[in-house]
Amino acid sequence: MVHQNEEKILRSIIKVGKWVEDQNYRGYEYSDGLSSPLKALTFGNLFLERCLLQLVRLSPVNIRPLVGVKPLDSTKGRGYMAWGYLTMFRLTKDPAYETKTRGCLQWLDENKAKNYEGHSWGNHFEFASRSGRTPKLEPIIVWTSLIGQAYLDGYELLGEERYLEVAKSICRWILALPRERTDHGTCLSYVAYAQSTVHNSNMLGAAMLARTGRITGAKELAETAAEAMEYSCTRQLPDGAWYYGEDPKYHWVDNFHTGYNLDSLKCYLENTNDTRFDKNLRRGFEYYMKEFFESDGTPRYYNNKKFPVDIQCAAQAITTLANFSDAYPEALDISLKVANWTIDNMQDKKGYFYYRVMPWGKMKVPLLHWGQATMYRGLTLLYSKLKDSNSGKGKTEAVS
Repeated sequence: MVHQNEEKILRSIIKVGKWVEDQNYRGYEYSDGLSSPLKALTFGNLFLERCLLQLVRLSPVNIRPLVGVKPLDSTKGRGYMAWGYLTMFRLTKDPAYETKTRGCLQWLDENKAKNYEGHSWGNHFEFASRSGRTPKLEPIIVWTSLIGQAYLDGYELLGEERYLEVAKSICRWILALPRERTDHGTCLSYVAYAQSTVHNSNMLGAAMLARTGRITGAKELAETAAEAMEYSCTRQLPDGAWYYGEDPKYHWVDNFHTGYNLDSLKCYLENTNDTRFDKNLRRGFEYYMKEFFESDGTPRYYNNKKFPVDIQCAAQAITTLANFSDAYPEALDISLKVANWTIDNMQDKKGYFYYRVMPWGKMKVPLLHWGQATMYRGLTLLYSKLKDSNSGKGKTEAVS
C-alpha cells in the first residue's frame, strides 16, 4: 500500500509540475480581479473595488478572460516551486531539479520589490480587503518569509552562498517593518507602509528570522523572533486555536492560516533554545488535527464548517501534517488521506488542481500559486516523508 501511495503521489507531482512549467510559471490568482480594466469603473472606491474582486473570485465559472484579467507572474508561485524542486532534488539527485530550483531563485532575486533595500516580494496585482488596499508589487511579509525559507533550503542543500545573502537581506527588510509593541511581545507588520497586525504573518516572519539567526549567529534576529512569538503565543486561544488577528473583524479560525502558524512555531522552536512555547505547539497541532478534517480526508476551510473546500487549505494541510509526522505518526496518515482525496476530487486530467469544491459543484479555474505551486510543495514534502518512512528514516528536512 505504501508503494502504491508513493506512485500515486509521484504521478500527481509530475503532472502538476509539468502544467506549471508549461504555463511558464504564469497564471490566474485568487485575488487578481483588480487587474481587470473594469477597475476604472470603481472610481477609487474601496467598497466597489472589493465588489469587483469578489465578483471575479467567487464566479462559478472563470470570467477572467471576459473581464480582461490576464495570467500573471507569481512571486510566491516561484518560491513554492523552488521549494518543491529542492525536495525532489534531495530525494532523486536529478540535476534537472537543481536547474529548475536555480532558475526560480534567480528569477526571484532579479524581481524583488524595487522600493526597498532588502529583498522582499508582493503580488503582481492590486489587492483590496476589509483591511484596505495593498498596491501592486508592494511586498508583504507572508510572501517574503515563505520565499525566504526556500532560499534557506537552497543554501543548506546546494551550498550556494548567494542564497544565504538573500536570506540575510530578507531579514533586514523584516527588521525594518513597523511593529505593534505590547506588554506581551511585539507583532511584525503584514506590510511595510503601515502597521497591520495578524498572527500568521507575524509568526512567518519570526520563523524566518529564527532560522536565519541560527545559521548566521545574529542575535538581533533571534531576539526579534522571540518577541514576535511571544505576541502570538500569549494570544493563543485556550483550545489551541488562533484567531486570524486580534481585532474583532478578524475573529475567525481557518485551516491554512492555522497551518502557517504551526509550521512557523515549529520552525522557531527547532532553531532556538526557547522552550517557553512547547505547550503552545502541542496544543495547537492537536487542535488542528481534531478540527479541520473530515473522516475521508476532506479539508475543512473553517473550524466550524466544511465548505468551501479550498485547494489552498488542502495544500497547506498536506504540508503541515507531513511536517509534523515525525513527532505525530498519525499525522502522516491524515496528510495522505487529504492528498488522496484532493487528487481524486480536485486534480484535472490536464494536471492542474481546481480552485474549490462547493455543495453545488466545482469551481475549476486553475490558480497558479493558490493551488498549483502550493500543492507541488505539499505533495513533494509528503512524498519525501513517505519515502523516508518506508526506508526507516526519521527526520527528513528543514521545516517550513
